[in-house]
Amino acid sequence: MKGVMVGLLIAGSAIPFIPSGVEGSGVEGASFAPQQAGSEPLAPAGEARVQRLGKELRCATCQGMSIADSPAAMARAQLDKVRSLVAVGKSDDEIRAYFIERYSEWVLLQPTAHGINWLVWLGPVALLVVGCAIIVRVILRRPAQGTTKEPALRPSAIKTEDELIARIRSELEQ
Repeated sequence: MKGVMVGLLIAGSAIPFIPSGVEGSGVEGASFAPQQAGSEPLAPAGEARVQRLGKELRCATCQGMSIADSPAAMARAQLDKVRSLVAVGKSDDEIRAYFIERYSEWVLLQPTAHGINWLVWLGPVALLVVGCAIIVRVILRRPAQGTTKEPALRPSAIKTEDELIARIRSELEQ
């Protein structure tokens, strides 16, 4: 009972700390990521676009996070650059191209599927198919439980058909 009460207390105290502008926070028209001092916030649609683009671009400092999620100063600067490019009317593709030109395609959290990048997309699928094929082959080659093979007669031990028949008759009589 105490564990449930502590859990509810922790969950209830965390509600006021939900950052504004986070999807699912329920805060309409809230501000998004911190901006440079003195910069004007964009309209809600523009800020939503900045956040969407920010989620697609990798933080150069954190490397595993997007610039929208990263607390690093460099990510804030990159997000402000996205904000300024949106403010001047650049398209999403132009903004992505701007960052790719400066940081290479590495800056995209999801690489495009062309050239050598096809290996990134198809490699795991190919390995899965090969692994399944190996498993099926091993299962099909394994003999069923309870079956034993009778030792086969060696062809060199039997020289003629008559000898084979004589041998079979002698085994049957025993």
